[in-house]
Amino acid sequence: MELLGNTLGGFAVALQPINVAAALLGALVGTATGVLPGLGVLGAMAILMPITIHFSAVTGLIMLAGIYYGAMYGGSTTAILLRIPGESGSIVTTIDGYEFARKGRAGSALMICAVGSFIAGTISIVGLSLFTTLLADVALRFSSPEFCLLAVLGGLTLVRITGNNPTQNMLMLVIGVALATIGVDAVSGDTRFTFNTGSLALGFDLVPVALGLYGLSELFHVLASNEGFPRADTVRLRDMIPTRAEWSRAWPAIVRGSGIGFLIGLLPGPGSLTSTFASYGVEKAIAGEHKHEFGKGAVEGFAGPEAANNAVATSALVPVLSLGIPFTPNVALMLGALIVQGIQPGPLLLSQHPDVVWGLLASMYIGNIALLALNLPLVGMWVRLLRVPQYSLIAFIFAISFIGVYTVRNSYWDLCVLVGFGILGLVLRQIGFDLAPMILGLVIGPIFEKALRETLFLSGGELSIFVTRPISAVLTALCILAVIAPTIAAALRRSRIVPQPS
Repeated sequence: MELLGNTLGGFAVALQPINVAAALLGALVGTATGVLPGLGVLGAMAILMPITIHFSAVTGLIMLAGIYYGAMYGGSTTAILLRIPGESGSIVTTIDGYEFARKGRAGSALMICAVGSFIAGTISIVGLSLFTTLLADVALRFSSPEFCLLAVLGGLTLVRITGNNPTQNMLMLVIGVALATIGVDAVSGDTRFTFNTGSLALGFDLVPVALGLYGLSELFHVLASNEGFPRADTVRLRDMIPTRAEWSRAWPAIVRGSGIGFLIGLLPGPGSLTSTFASYGVEKAIAGEHKHEFGKGAVEGFAGPEAANNAVATSALVPVLSLGIPFTPNVALMLGALIVQGIQPGPLLLSQHPDVVWGLLASMYIGNIALLALNLPLVGMWVRLLRVPQYSLIAFIFAISFIGVYTVRNSYWDLCVLVGFGILGLVLRQIGFDLAPMILGLVIGPIFEKALRETLFLSGGELSIFVTRPISAVLTALCILAVIAPTIAAALRRSRIVPQPS
């Protein structure tokens, strides 16, 4: 009964006109982001983040969430039509989706992906409503030591799973944490590392940093490479109805993919990519008489992975809403948007700001329905969007970025930060650095610092508090495991290699 009451209260918030508009706008922008290769969901979220600051926390979060799961929908369009994944989660879709389209069934493939994404999203939202409440109840037993260790665990996990060089990732994470210390100390009110400069006293706000690293750097890259957007053939609405045989093969894969995606989304790591490969592997393993079709246009080969991809986009919000710790850069930006609004995520979020949590969950039902509508009759519009001159789109995005960043704090310093980090992001990407750890460091740095200072105050400076409390001891063990597990796994793989006789 409590869950039903909370859900109804969430719909009362989500159905407010401003929140419905935010969900629709986020879904629209997210779908367009997935369709247009290059910009990426992080860039789109960073571009619109300055706009969300001017609305309430729940409205802003609804818009960012719409972009996030909307991009998962849109990424399948170019994957099927052009064999170009709009998002990393659509990489697997290119394998069989494109081959299926080459048989003249592109419209049917898009319909199956759209309906499958809707089903997966709906299943995942129901699970999110249940798991968030349960996990938040457990997390109420957490205190400062546990939150300190959760921040460390989130950072270590991202360092290990992002990119190929953990040392580079750790350096980027430390730089992000260091940037978060510049400016006014939230506890004492003293200025730190400002060198008596008024601009540095403002600190490095998440909005211009994230928008520079992910938005402007991508635009600079497009301008430097002079690569235009690809073109695709128009898909007619009447060609989008799958046959009965195609549906009968698709729906079991969709259900299985939804379950796989939801469970993987609860774990730290690149869930969208992992879940799609896992779903593809499962479908291929149980394919039976259709196994020979995989790689040549098997329906299950894109129906299951696309469902898994969209389920992950929802269930990945569980750790953020329950614990206040992001495991991926996408949800780190959403967490940062809440913090900028003055709301502290974590176990108390559900009790202190139920309108934010349940309003977001209810809005995802609305957004999911909107995305189904957007992905079916508007496929022709998305294809035409690929034909818009790229310099027109780039100029528009530049204008939105500069106006949005300036209006957050009316600060020219933020514009300088925007351009500076745009150039820095371009350089770092060119030399092979991943930018996600820096963003995560900027977000979790203040959380870690505040929790660590409170912990040391409670323990009188004794670090043993991290191992004497049961939950803290488990989290400490997980942090150690996150550091040594890859090394142990690599050593075990080497030990299994049998030396060849000379």
